[in-house]
Amino acid sequence: MRISKKGEYALRAMIALSLNYKKDFVQIQKISEKEGIPEKFLEQILLELKKSGLLQSRRGIGGGYSLIKPPHEITLAQVIRIIDGPLAPLSCVSKWAHISCPEEKNCGLRSVMLDVRNAIAKILEGLTFADVCKRTKGVFKKRAKIIRRK
Repeated sequence: MRISKKGEYALRAMIALSLNYKKDFVQIQKISEKEGIPEKFLEQILLELKKSGLLQSRRGIGGGYSLIKPPHEITLAQVIRIIDGPLAPLSCVSKWAHISCPEEKNCGLRSVMLDVRNAIAKILEGLTFADVCKRTKGVFKKRAKIIRRK
């Protein structure tokens, strides 16, 4: 599994939207500026997440994007799968995009990659955007303490 730049941008945009959950719709331009994501690219990413049922949008003044579900109901694994596909490093160990191999039952590499897939999936399926927001807020507090000490 490798997270593409598009996948990274999707995760960062989802964090920004999670931090603003229940507040208001967030404009693409604001996310783009804050996260350093090219606006046109971000637009494509957000449309893909909207089509997948994670986001809603509103046009006009006060418009933008917002989460449909609360951040604690959306996992990192969901977003990565939408944008970058399966979490598995090899297709023969994928639950979502499995492709059989004639050596599947006797392959030592498959056994190792299955362990890798299971470990990655356990972590990413167990982490929600609410969890990441808590960590993000924790980092801000730590940075503020360091800045005040100087």
